Order: sequence, then C-alpha cells, then structure tokens
Amino acid sequence: MQVGRRPLLISAYRGLSRALTPLFHLLFWWRSRSGKEIVQRKGERFGRPQNERPSGFLIWIHAASVGETMSVLPLIETLCASGNRVLLTTVTVTAAEIAAKRLPQGACHQFVPYDAPGPLARFLDHWSPDLAMVVESEIWPCQFDELKTRQVPFILLNGRLSDGSHRNWSRFPRASRYIFECLDLVLAQSAADAERFRRLGCKRVEIPGNLKFDANVPEVAETEIHELRTQIGGRPVWLAALTHPGEDTIVLRACEKLLTEFPELLLILVPRHPARAGDIAELIGSHGLTCTCRSTGEKINPSTRVYLGDTLGEMGLFYKLAPVTFLGGSFTDAGGHNPVEAALCGSALVTGPQVANARALYKEFWSGKAAVRGARPEDLADLVAGLLHRPEEARRQAGLARALVDAGRGAKEKILFLLQPYLKDRADRREPEAEREQSA
Repeated sequence: MQVGRRPLLISAYRGLSRALTPLFHLLFWWRSRSGKEIVQRKGERFGRPQNERPSGFLIWIHAASVGETMSVLPLIETLCASGNRVLLTTVTVTAAEIAAKRLPQGACHQFVPYDAPGPLARFLDHWSPDLAMVVESEIWPCQFDELKTRQVPFILLNGRLSDGSHRNWSRFPRASRYIFECLDLVLAQSAADAERFRRLGCKRVEIPGNLKFDANVPEVAETEIHELRTQIGGRPVWLAALTHPGEDTIVLRACEKLLTEFPELLLILVPRHPARAGDIAELIGSHGLTCTCRSTGEKINPSTRVYLGDTLGEMGLFYKLAPVTFLGGSFTDAGGHNPVEAALCGSALVTGPQVANARALYKEFWSGKAAVRGARPEDLADLVAGLLHRPEEARRQAGLARALVDAGRGAKEKILFLLQPYLKDRADRREPEAEREQSA
C-alpha cells in the first residue's frame, strides 16, 4: 500500500484534533453525566486498553452503535469459529452492553479511541491488528490516515453513503480522494452506494448485499412469552420500539387517541436508550396513563396502559408480543432503525419518513408493502388502528416483510469469500514471525 502525500486539509484536521485532545476529558465527563460513557473505562477512549492483545491473527472491527453491532455479530461468530481473534470497538454504551452479552469466545470489546493522533497511536501500538474493518459509514480522517500509514489492510464493511454525505465529501476532492483511497476494499450495501464510493476514489468496490438481512432470529425463552401473554390476556397490543426524545410524546398522543377505539389497549414502549426510562415514566404519568416497568419485575395488570421496556437485549420478546410495531427514530433526525429483527419476529411495521440510516432497506419494505409509512406524526394512530382493526392484514404485511428478508439473505457468505485473500495473506505472514519469536 503506497502512502501518498497528505493533503493540507487532513494535516490541519490532525493538528486540530491533537490540540483539542485535552478537551476530550471535558467531553467525556459531560457525556458520562448522562450515562453515555462508563467512567471506569475512560482510558479506552484515550487509547489505553484494559485487556492484553491475544496472540495470533487479530481482526479489528469497528461498529459505532447498536444497529451496526447487531448486523456484524453473525460475521464475528463465523470468523471466531474459524480460529480468528476479533476485537470489536463501539462508541455507545448500549452497544458495549450488547457486545458483553453476545460476543463469542475469541472476541473481545473495547471502546473506540477518540479520532486524534495520540489516542489512535496508543491504541494501534497495543493491538497491532492484522486486518481492520469499519462498519457502514464510520469515516474518521485520523483513523483512516493512521491505518494507511501503518499499511494495515483496511476494509469498509456493509458500506453505505448517502447523497448528502457524498455531496459533502465532494466539496473537498483532494482530501476525500486521500481518505477513500485508504480503503483496500469497500463492501457496499447497494449499487447506488457502490457508485458513490467509486466516485470518491475508492480503489475496489464490491456489492455482496446488505449484511443486516443475515441477522439471526432473536432467541426468546418461551416461558417469558407465555408469562407475559398470560398477564396481558386477550387485550390488543402494539409496540413503540427504539424511540428517541420527542417521539415518546408522539407515541403517547397516538396512544390516547387509540384508547378511544380500543379501551383495553396495551402499549409496550421501549426507548432506544433505557437510561431515559425515568423521564419517560414521568411523561407517561403526565398523560394520565398508568405505567408498569419491565426492569422492576412488576406484572402487567388490567389497569396498566403502558408497559415500559426499560431493559436491554429483549427486543425479540417485545416484537413477538406485539402484532403491530411502530419503529422509532423515524420521526426524528436519528435516521431510523433496522427493521429486519421486527420482520423476523412477525410484527407488522409502521414507520415515519426519516430513515436515512437504512434508506435503501426501507424503500424495499415500503415498495413491497412490507411496511407502512406515516408522513406526519399525526398519522401514527390511524395507521396503527388500521392494522389492529384488520389483524389478517397485519399478518399478511408481516409475512411479506419476512419473505423480503429471507430473499435478501446471503451477504455474509459473499463477504467471507471476498475476505479470504486478506485473512490468508496476513496469517501467512504472521506465522513466520511467531516462529522467529519462539526460536529467539
């Protein structure tokens, strides 16, 4: 891999990030106040890992948040089963908690260091990865530059790039070409994404498909489903999943309207960040609705109007309980969430229009009548009511969604095939090094 001359803009970014590194301590403190950082693991964000590097071939995979982490877990499982070691880094605490529960033997988790020369150098000196991969749209100039300088094979996994991001990068052609040429291989989600990456200077782009379609069906204990169904009885149920600030009010207003048509209706409300549960419980009370919290072990009773799912790792349970789901992040600028898990669990989907994080995926769902879209928050109650009134339509829609997901599977196997040269080449080079160390 040849290292070209660093553009002035990239040098300026590196210099600025180096100068601002002391301020990251303040940023960390501020984020930790709202539960967005773990104080005991602060060193990881500054490139000071707590774990030792495992021996042998090591693959570093960076996935920013929950959606990216969930999509890459099946690939990590397969890589580890083949004898590889995997280091997964994330940004969010929620993704770290999921990683702690779901990572297979042979994989470990760290928080990603800040995108500045000092933290990244310490991180890479310690871990010395043989192969690096970033998931979807995690494009950080210092990270890309450091990996290029160290000549670490570097791959963008399940890559996506929106029109807006493409336009922004295109305004700085020298800097963008330098950054995107750092990538040895881009595995794009779609042909449209692939074309945008090519125009920005990526050397090799392949289109294996969307890895999110290869998600595993969530494992849910039948005893848990049976217990909650017994508590719910014959009441109609709908789910508001992975909501963001502002959407909880939209959902509760829709709930008030729906209760006039379905007096016994139960809403299961699951915020994207369980740390907001206390504020949401107060909001529910301000709407005159009674609330039961999952985390406390309280049982659903006939007076419960909202069941607050303030736990982690139980989305499969909630999807299977509700025949109709509003998937959050789609009435805010959060950009929507992956609909595949809901489809695998058989829940009919209602979304808002703001789904930039997975626009190509949602277009398939909408055009294939596998989900319904509300243009305005005011539409939510009517769309949910339509599916609750016509359960056969909800089942048909859920069936179309499951068929769409099943038809889209196969990206993981194609990705593994495309990764083989990078896995074998570096592994062959590390074996003689290990032999020399043993003989010494």
